[in-house]
Amino acid sequence: MELLIILLTILGLSLFEVITSIDNAIINAEVLSTMSQRARRWFLLWGMLFAVFVIRGVLPFVIIWVALPGMTPVEVFKATLSSGEDVRKTIEHAAQVLLLGGGVFLIFVFFHWLFLETKNFGLRAEAFFHKQGAWFFAVASIILMTIVWFALKQSSMLAFGAVVGSTSFFIIHGFRQYAEEQEKKLLSVGVSDASKIAYLEVLDSTFSVDGVIGAFAFTFSVPLILLGNGLGAIVLRKITVSNIERIKRYKYLKNGAMYSIFFLGLIMILDGFGYHIPAWISPIIMFLTVGYFFNKSGASLKALVLSLKDRV
Repeated sequence: MELLIILLTILGLSLFEVITSIDNAIINAEVLSTMSQRARRWFLLWGMLFAVFVIRGVLPFVIIWVALPGMTPVEVFKATLSSGEDVRKTIEHAAQVLLLGGGVFLIFVFFHWLFLETKNFGLRAEAFFHKQGAWFFAVASIILMTIVWFALKQSSMLAFGAVVGSTSFFIIHGFRQYAEEQEKKLLSVGVSDASKIAYLEVLDSTFSVDGVIGAFAFTFSVPLILLGNGLGAIVLRKITVSNIERIKRYKYLKNGAMYSIFFLGLIMILDGFGYHIPAWISPIIMFLTVGYFFNKSGASLKALVLSLKDRV
């Protein structure tokens, strides 16, 4: 049973990494198409190693270290690599701040997408919320106020974790929005390959934060996070090179990613408040959510193909 949960966790982490970074893969493919073959190879090799081993490798340790201020970086490193049950329980008990902050971060990511971002409407309600875009900041503020109110009843540090999650969202989103705005400049003539590679690495770093924070809804085992996110990052690089046009046809995959982020955020918030959610819940919910929107995308694509044939 434990082996099955481990496999579910690794597969869930890999899939979550892929679907939350689809937009990143599309941008990468567009910029890479304007670069030389040598620069492309360099990015796909060294860029992947940097993305997997530096960003997705170091960030989980840093996040846990921040959540456990009583431990030194060396102690955190040893603890997160340990398979001992006592160590795992110590980390999970002390990391309620991390869970609540991460949950707030993911919830804000979802609502920002729901209210403000351009999207293919996979559900009827999405069009309604998109028309109410100005309400995002009001909704985010009310959510944060409510969570902090209940968190203060347990501890001030727990409430502080929620505020950190909110602050992190707006900082990361600001960097990501700026990086995405630079894409048009990078697609123009006259920009060096070195500048484009630097841009792609910065953008990849901002996208990786969602995947790493969401990973804690699956497990606190850093080796499993490294393995799952690493496999997902490798698959994403393959998609970037060979199958990006096909993936773009599945127009509701982003919807699946965002609803997965929403559910994982809720799980992290509940865990942060002390409600124990079984480890298998996160991957199962994500598989079902992504599967639904993948099938919906396939049906839409099939209908489009049939329509085109009828016209011919």
